Amino acid sequence: MSGILLVLQFVLAILVTIIVMLQKSSSIGLGAYSGSNESLFGAKGPAGFLAKLTFGLGFLFVLNTIALGYLYLQDSKSSILDNVSVSPKIDNQAPAAPNIPVLPQEK
Repeated sequence: MSGILLVLQFVLAILVTIIVMLQKSSSIGLGAYSGSNESLFGAKGPAGFLAKLTFGLGFLFVLNTIALGYLYLQDSKSSILDNVSVSPKIDNQAPAAPNIPVLPQEK
């Protein structure tokens, strides 16, 4: 589930970036649309539509971020070591001493 939401997060981030760049600013932005395209959206142009689309995508982006945070928090509460079964090894014998060769001493 978190994999799908992570891919959706990347798609939403790209879409929000594109929609924000399409909007007009004081320096006319990227100039993606001209006067002829504005008649498609009405007299005010696409400004109202793009503002609503930006708000909607931004809202989805925030909700997806919260959902991802919740899922990753739930995943972090479990550990790999929780699934490991350890059987105690009882050994009554002491470990053997290492065999170290003794060098003859010079006189």
